[in-house]
Amino acid sequence: MSSQQTAAGIVGPFDGLDVPWLLRMRAEVRRDHPFLIWAPFEAPARRWSYGEFHERVGALAAGLSKRGIKPGEYVLIHLDNCIEALLAWFACVELGAIAVTTNTRSAPAEIEYFADHCGAVAAITQPAYAEIVAQNCRNIRWMAVTSHDAGAAQTISRGDRFDELFADSADRPKRATDPLAPCSVQYTSGTTSRPKAVLWTHANALWGAKINAEHEDLHAGDVHQTYLPLFHTNALAYSMLATLWVGATCVIQPRFSASRFWGVAREHGSTWTSTIPFCMKALLEQEIPRDHKFRLWGTAINEPPAFAAFGVKMIGWWGMTETITHGIIGEVDQPNIPMSIGRAAPEYQIRITDDDGRPTEAGDTGNLSIKGIVGLSLFAEYLHNEKATRESFDEDGYFITGDRITRLEKGYLRFGDRAKDMLKVGGENVAASEIEQVIAIVPGVREAAVVAKKHPMLDEVPVVFIIPHGGVAGAAPDLQDRVMAACRKGLADFKVPREIRLVDDMPRSTLEKVAKAELRKMVG
Repeated sequence: MSSQQTAAGIVGPFDGLDVPWLLRMRAEVRRDHPFLIWAPFEAPARRWSYGEFHERVGALAAGLSKRGIKPGEYVLIHLDNCIEALLAWFACVELGAIAVTTNTRSAPAEIEYFADHCGAVAAITQPAYAEIVAQNCRNIRWMAVTSHDAGAAQTISRGDRFDELFADSADRPKRATDPLAPCSVQYTSGTTSRPKAVLWTHANALWGAKINAEHEDLHAGDVHQTYLPLFHTNALAYSMLATLWVGATCVIQPRFSASRFWGVAREHGSTWTSTIPFCMKALLEQEIPRDHKFRLWGTAINEPPAFAAFGVKMIGWWGMTETITHGIIGEVDQPNIPMSIGRAAPEYQIRITDDDGRPTEAGDTGNLSIKGIVGLSLFAEYLHNEKATRESFDEDGYFITGDRITRLEKGYLRFGDRAKDMLKVGGENVAASEIEQVIAIVPGVREAAVVAKKHPMLDEVPVVFIIPHGGVAGAAPDLQDRVMAACRKGLADFKVPREIRLVDDMPRSTLEKVAKAELRKMVG
């Protein structure tokens, strides 16, 4: 649904609509129904009806406008899960500003890059991150800080108070409805050393809301329990926006807590959750209540036998920030092949080919690419990176995912492996090259190569092989300590290597490139 298509008279599914329309419509038809239930760890739960939430979003949008935020400007939202994160996201979107949600585990250098790259004019954060945002976002006009850290006791902090941003909702800004207008940005690790900024349009967000709800069989009576981070597509679109589309209820927790999960689920009658294997492994260690109300969980794989103890049907799926929703999805109403990720979603074209571009057969593993409509079912662009946007599509208009998929019988698919230089650490995508570039400039390091090592809880963790100047025998005794210090300073905590191995040489492939497949065998 590009501007050219619109000009050609093509009617899109969200013509005349945008995200503020969706929230306003729900506030009108489900005014008193709970939209969000904030379930902090240290205080009683707080309910926000559709009507009340819509009113507060309007008040914040009016306040942001009074503070000088204009349509088309970028606002950094650096918050853990909390109601303020969603108020800020919706208020920016209503105003016509672009909400930029960033990973709160990011290192100072990463935060500086995010703010400078998108050109953020303001930042909204919480006490725990106020200092790091203030020091590294030097080009913003102002910073507002919430009164608490995701439900913990109130603290005094630098910056303006978030609560003072609100104005009169009667003054909420009005602008022309444009489904192709920019809506939000998420920074996601690619195969390059710098995270790429995935830009969504309003149509993208509405697509995510509608199609996620359909894939997940969500209905107005559902209660969707959410604890994955709202700065990611999973919680933002799979959970929150899908809930909004059908007028259901979303329970927001500050983060995943195995010991609190079942209590919150029983208190609020949760019927749905989007989860990951890391969380499910931790929940197996808790007593599973017989009276829970869950009917479906969405996760990485269909019907994993190890988690049958929960007594809940689990559908697998595959998706990316760039695809907004699931390009591959399990069947809600039919049996699925256990450990598969589902079948190709009907809203997309899925292609699996070998390295020479030939179609794969059942039993073979190939490269996954996906075709949709840019700005609707696929992201609009990589912000300020025309080259990366262009190179992410092949000559037939398919988005190159970098993932590998194995074809099974009856159209089912199984996740094969990732692009060789990507790691999956506790649900987070990590580019090996990003870690390598930090280590390469440490004095005493001649060459560094990072690979993934399997981990029982986190899926994978990074391990780095280093050839020191002068070889292992000539390495400085504190080299490993200096490498770790550089990583902790320049990388988010989940990207920091769990192990450093000093070697005199590394296995090589053609053109003297490091044969990482051989290194992976060495780490097991």
